[in-house]
Amino acid sequence: MPRVICIANQKGGVGKTTTAVNLAACLAKAGMQTLLIDLDPQCNATSGLGKQPVGQHPLVGGVPLHHAVLETEVAGLFLLPGSRRFRDVEALARDDGTYGARLRDHLESGAAGFDTVLIDCPPSIGRLTRTALTASQEVLMPIQCEYFAMEGLAQMIEVIRRVMEERDRRLQFGGILLTMHDPSLELTWEVEAEVRDFFGEIVYATVIPRDVACGEAPSHGKPVIEYAPRSRGTRAYVELCMEVLERD
Repeated sequence: MPRVICIANQKGGVGKTTTAVNLAACLAKAGMQTLLIDLDPQCNATSGLGKQPVGQHPLVGGVPLHHAVLETEVAGLFLLPGSRRFRDVEALARDDGTYGARLRDHLESGAAGFDTVLIDCPPSIGRLTRTALTASQEVLMPIQCEYFAMEGLAQMIEVIRRVMEERDRRLQFGGILLTMHDPSLELTWEVEAEVRDFFGEIVYATVIPRDVACGEAPSHGKPVIEYAPRSRGTRAYVELCMEVLERD
């Protein structure tokens, strides 16, 4: 069974999908057979790796994992593409836990060849995110270095806590990642100090800087390590990758 990490935050625009795509690419570059699952109806993780959303999400169609997974341009990185179809979103968000169980079954039966699985969640605390959490071993939460990005953090942590307390759940809090870090702003340092003071060692030592390369890379269908290998964003995600591997 691979290590399954859910990338989640109820707020949009905090670097969640950027982190999912680039961490997955760095893990693959580090020699880990890596699968990225796009569970966000916006399908940005899919397009960010140069692929098109599918007509029906593989979890809804019941397609075996090895038939639905796509190879990417990064050696060792594979993608389970997302779907924008409303019926798929509605089905995946069903309240009876069917698709959370199906995702777990997919991972247990079809992901044996992978070392790591990353799940990109929608920016919400709804059923889609809960589906991902129930199938994961760890949750990584990106937080933008702004005060507004910290709003609702308690709600997200409460959802994670509830999933962790459910019987037979193996979920752990993997860590909090500070994103869009701008050392020239006093606000950045204030938010970082507050988050580190409150959460302690749960916060990754690595911070992800504001870097135009990270914003440009998805339009080329590439992770930043392929688009701009010498950029600050690439260096930060490589460092995050090393830290994630050390925490295994």
